[in-house]
Amino acid sequence: MRGPHNIWRLIRTGATLERTGAMGVVLDAFQAPPGLRLVARVLGWPFKWLGLKGDPSMPPATRALTALGPAYIKFGQILSTRPDVVGDDLALQLRVLQDKLPPFPASEAKREIERELAVPVDQIFANFSEPVAAASIAQVHKATLIETGEEVAVKVLRPKIERAFRKDIDAFYLAAKMVEMLSPSSRRLKPMDVITHFEGVVMGELDLRLESSAAAEFAANTKDDVGFQLPEVKWDLSAKRVMTLGWAEGIPAGDVVAIDAAGHDRRVLGERILQLFLSHALRDGYFHGDMHQGNLKIAANGDILAYDFGIMGRIDEYTRRVYAEILFGFIRKDYKRVAEVHFEAGYVPADKDVDEFARALRAVGEPIFGMDATRISMARLLTYLFEVTERFGMETRTELILLQRTMVVVEGVARTLNPHINIWEVARPIVEDYIKESIGPKALLSDLAKTARVLARFGPRLPQMAEAALIRQANPPEDTRPNRDWGPVFWAMTGLVVGGVSVFAALSL
Repeated sequence: MRGPHNIWRLIRTGATLERTGAMGVVLDAFQAPPGLRLVARVLGWPFKWLGLKGDPSMPPATRALTALGPAYIKFGQILSTRPDVVGDDLALQLRVLQDKLPPFPASEAKREIERELAVPVDQIFANFSEPVAAASIAQVHKATLIETGEEVAVKVLRPKIERAFRKDIDAFYLAAKMVEMLSPSSRRLKPMDVITHFEGVVMGELDLRLESSAAAEFAANTKDDVGFQLPEVKWDLSAKRVMTLGWAEGIPAGDVVAIDAAGHDRRVLGERILQLFLSHALRDGYFHGDMHQGNLKIAANGDILAYDFGIMGRIDEYTRRVYAEILFGFIRKDYKRVAEVHFEAGYVPADKDVDEFARALRAVGEPIFGMDATRISMARLLTYLFEVTERFGMETRTELILLQRTMVVVEGVARTLNPHINIWEVARPIVEDYIKESIGPKALLSDLAKTARVLARFGPRLPQMAEAALIRQANPPEDTRPNRDWGPVFWAMTGLVVGGVSVFAALSL
């Protein structure tokens, strides 16, 4: 339940960061200015004794986030992929949040499976292991099917995880509301909308039937992608709190030592991961929204294995074209066009100066072209990007939050595999191919064909629509008689004509 009582949760968050020693670690990692450090200390120190103790054997940041709960762990997982932002040491510490959290007993997992599937575990599996991976929402067990002898991964939600997430999200809503009240300038970032988006994503993760469906759709989209594999969903052994998939055997994507020992080319792997993500986002408009190292493995043949489909992103065709044009403009260093696309899409208020915005974008792009990742400070770049969005009054686009977040994560994974990666050169062929397919004569014909199919469905109703419009114009209400509007009639008649022409064009393609 949202309300002032969540102030306690926020106070305890700060107190836990202070008590575990994570406050200083986090402030150092983000190179916080002296003023912010002072405020954080003043607000955190008096309440230190109220903080959660956590596991003293863990490093400070990991200890604090684990103690605070699953929603905080999610943020830690994101930061773990960005050593260029938080530093190598902190990123390495946070990586345990991906799949090495304290598990719950296997006996409890078995009881959950039996409740969900209504069948005793020993009638389904020949063996059932202790947890092999444990993350913020669920844990995974390795098992063998009695019927076929196939090895499978059985994912089981943590007990009472829904309640734990709801408690955290309610506190986040209060924090967002307080930010909007105390800092009017922050409203352009839409804190409440961001938390609403986060809530929707998380609630989707808590129903494994939806994850099973997402995995099936993702597999259908990517079945022809070279160097990419997905485990198969076992629908008859999956339910709301249990999901069974084929076992994915491989080296964790974050274990660079093992990857090198196996003889894989990390440069190729880094490029492939980045290009696969861009292909899925642009080509399909459907992408894996949680592609950190804990959800990726490297198969013996060098293929990328992806799993955990609880967070998937979807973007419409129009947004994909905007996104591609922006990337393509950066790749060609056409900052004026990048600026124009932002204005055309409504991402920048119309009263701002497009040339000034182009100049600001040049300051973003030029320093990173021709450089490998080791010479780029992503922390400074993100800081400047934030300044640019503030200067030009850009609001948060909730439809792009997951895409942007995942892009940051994927680029971080690619950097881990290949510290010298040049993201622009790697992205170029994928973006160029999409531009050729989506913007030009071929795309225009495709759009016309789609329009024709829509109009064809309404074809039988167009005569009635035109007749109804004519009747309304012949007998308008008294207060509208002097200003008769023939627009509806015009568009109804145009629909009849265009519909016929479009259907003909579609049949001719």
